[in-house]
Amino acid sequence: MSLDLNEALDLCREGRWDDAHQIVQKVDSRAACWLHAIIHREEGDLSNARYWYSRASRALPEETSVADELADYGRSLSSVSTGLNTE
Repeated sequence: MSLDLNEALDLCREGRWDDAHQIVQKVDSRAACWLHAIIHREEGDLSNARYWYSRASRALPEETSVADELADYGRSLSSVSTGLNTE
């Protein structure tokens, strides 16, 4: 799972949002829901983003840029893959 999400994260960083969306749609986890939310936020689809943030047990960030949130996501995903984060 984390390999797929790492690939999706890389695609987001490259601006390939549709390709990343295809990946996250196939993964059922809070981490995938969070990235799914970020993708919809980037698209400006805040209603759909709020739904996915809810599925990820997170709130839509009010003052964090998408780029900063992607960085936070990457750190969180890295922590999960190294066993430092049990989320």
